[in-house]
Amino acid sequence: MSQRKVVAIGANVLDTLICAPVFPNEDTKLKADEIIKCGGGPAATGLVAASKLGADCTFLGNLSDDDGGAFLKKDFEKYGVNADHCTVLNGYGSFLSFVVLSAESKSRTCLFHRGNLPGMVLTDAQKEIIKESDLLMVDGNDLEAAIAGAKLARENGVDVLYDAGGLYEGIEGLLPYANILIPSYEFATGFTKTDNAEDAAKKLYETYHPELVVITDGKNGGYLYDGDKFAHYPAFPVEAVDSNGAGDVFHGAFAFARVSGSKPMEACIFSSAVSALKCTKVGARDGVPNYQETINFLKERGYDEFEKNMD
Repeated sequence: MSQRKVVAIGANVLDTLICAPVFPNEDTKLKADEIIKCGGGPAATGLVAASKLGADCTFLGNLSDDDGGAFLKKDFEKYGVNADHCTVLNGYGSFLSFVVLSAESKSRTCLFHRGNLPGMVLTDAQKEIIKESDLLMVDGNDLEAAIAGAKLARENGVDVLYDAGGLYEGIEGLLPYANILIPSYEFATGFTKTDNAEDAAKKLYETYHPELVVITDGKNGGYLYDGDKFAHYPAFPVEAVDSNGAGDVFHGAFAFARVSGSKPMEACIFSSAVSALKCTKVGARDGVPNYQETINFLKERGYDEFEKNMD
């Protein structure tokens, strides 16, 4: 399988995962089972997923020169993501989050601080990287750079995949440039003021004219709309230990499937499998399976066509 180029602009976060037996009560102390530092953020983690599956991946953004920035750059290197074209700025604080994982409920609760890094302004070199890529992933963070990058990508025939999870101010400026729009169920229904996935998907399609609308809905799987047919795709039940980052991983897997030539429903099913496997391990990035692990997982569940179709 030949490598295809995926680029991302968006949130790049230093996560501190706190693995606890239960979620702590207010004004109490609780012994954690484990504390893990790892990279996070929707577009950045999606990019790691695409890299682990086999794509050639580059992250574009600003990094601080603090400990968080150094960790995040090294974390990209660990997973084969090129961060050499990021701009390192002195005297700023990184985007940080603290995630409590409850072993009892299998849920996660997140507290975050965005830091104070300024938005990226695309350099000529970064623009060339986007123009030469096969797909650009954005997540609504670093919005001005994301809009500029998405516009440039579409002008040069590059796919733009928008991981729409947060109702950020100003995202109406980004939505028209996404030809692959993948919102969460909460985003899709909240943004369109509808109460079901089908109406939300059709409204997003009619308003912004993407090629595909794919709505993710956690344990319920999700929905695909291509302007003609509305269809459901499955979730895969697993013994989950950490659901943090599962949506980010889905987007990265979809990006990989897209540049590998998969049909839309195949890409949905493949991405759902990658996301499910991620949930069986702790860490949004470390838990991402490789390509062959995903193919084996799908074969065990009766999906035999993926290896042939994605080679």
